[in-house]
Amino acid sequence: MNRNYEAIKAHYAASDRKDVEGMMAPVTSETRWTEMAGFPYAGTYVGPEAIVAGVFKRIGEEWDGYDFSLEALVDGGATIGGIGNYSARYKTTGKTMTARVVHVWDMEDGRVVRFEQFTDTRRVAEALA
Repeated sequence: MNRNYEAIKAHYAASDRKDVEGMMAPVTSETRWTEMAGFPYAGTYVGPEAIVAGVFKRIGEEWDGYDFSLEALVDGGATIGGIGNYSARYKTTGKTMTARVVHVWDMEDGRVVRFEQFTDTRRVAEALA
């Protein structure tokens, strides 16, 4: 059984439970987490505290019902892919969005080395305007 795959599978299960601590379990102080350019939280965050503050806390404050629906989890050994959709309602505008997304996880011994998000930023931006 691939330890890297299992760690990310557990991350997504924690996400479904809205358990941020569980989501951060495979993240280390050196994990580089990159949100795509054009996404409201674009940039690279290093370590769990920066990731939570820069991404998850802001999502929770600005969106209602923000959800990632996992459709496929791809086991590439040291690289794991998560494919699915985001959906939510932006609190300020009341507009909803659904956006296709791919997460790429570079792993080492069950720990996240790098994460990179690829999503349809136009769909997200339309909800902000």
